[in-house]
Amino acid sequence: MFDPATTALLRTVLDEVCESVSRAQTGARARVASKILEAATRGETSPDHLKQVGRQALSQAPTRWR
Repeated sequence: MFDPATTALLRTVLDEVCESVSRAQTGARARVASKILEAATRGETSPDHLKQVGRQALSQAPTRWR
């Protein structure tokens, strides 16, 4: 689906956006990952834009996920 460099970028963005989210909170991390992947699938590969998409997804997650 994505080349290795893009995959590494997506993982890095996810980790940065979710740095304050416990790895045990899989629902929140999955929501953020999903939104980042959707953006990347549409061709958005700018790290700043992907981080913005991820932060927006995290801010809209139910509070019990944060």
